[in-house]
Amino acid sequence: MTPAFRHLLITDRNACADLVATVAAALRRVPAAVLLHERDLPARAQIELVHALRALRPAALLVSGRCDVALATDAAGVHLHGLGIGPTDARGLLGPKRLIGVSCHSQAEVRAALQAGADYATFGPVFDTPSKRAFGPPLGLQALADAARLGLPLFALGGVDPSNAGACRAAGAHGIAAIRAFLDETSQPWPE
Repeated sequence: MTPAFRHLLITDRNACADLVATVAAALRRVPAAVLLHERDLPARAQIELVHALRALRPAALLVSGRCDVALATDAAGVHLHGLGIGPTDARGLLGPKRLIGVSCHSQAEVRAALQAGADYATFGPVFDTPSKRAFGPPLGLQALADAARLGLPLFALGGVDPSNAGACRAAGAHGIAAIRAFLDETSQPWPE
């Protein structure tokens, strides 16, 4: 199923003093789905955060890598990464009505995610971003365009902000995913 949302706010409680208040402020600036990306927290703490974030009424609420937390909180779905459970197994646990996203960094990974039944993928880093420099150069807009042609809805990730979001959408991205750019209260308005 194609995600109904175009903006995916990825949480990082280490990037702000009060995660829930910061996400609330971000959602006032841009309608977005929220991906709880606090993988180092135990399940109980993640469940508490899901309940707190749900009260903010995001477009959807997803959990990073934890099918158990998604089920326990009736979250809209999960977002998977390379070392965890795969889309086929997640679908078996979560059923057909929850979203399953996958982190992808190449056209081959997007193809594999599509074949495994993912509903969407994040793709990046598209642009330079400090958190991804150790993993190599950014992939760029052409790689995003090539991957988008495979047909899986992609959320451009990595160095994406309001100034280059339109270029990502023009390259074929379904939407935009970001951490800092959404959490930064001084960022310029986001394009629809």
